Amino acid sequence: MNLDIKALHFSLHDDAREYLNKKIERIRNAENMIVDLLITIKREKDFNVEATVNFRWGVSIHVEEEDFELTKAIDKMMDKLETKITKEKEKVKEKR
Repeated sequence: MNLDIKALHFSLHDDAREYLNKKIERIRNAENMIVDLLITIKREKDFNVEATVNFRWGVSIHVEEEDFELTKAIDKMMDKLETKITKEKEKVKEKR
């Protein structure tokens, strides 16, 4: 799994990057199915956290969350991402 984390309009500190990496551990069970995980964090008035996942079979999913606090935005985004990845895994298992 290729992981790409970008921060726009601010500098992502090591503790925030470590927090994000800890949250990414929640989806490690799907690591063999994911080709790319692209995360973009933007800072304007609030923090906007976006993630795009590209699966081996050509499907892409995109989730986006916004919050005043970075950690809350990451938590919400990871909850959505985990749900969508689980649904995609189940779809693939049903087709087999």
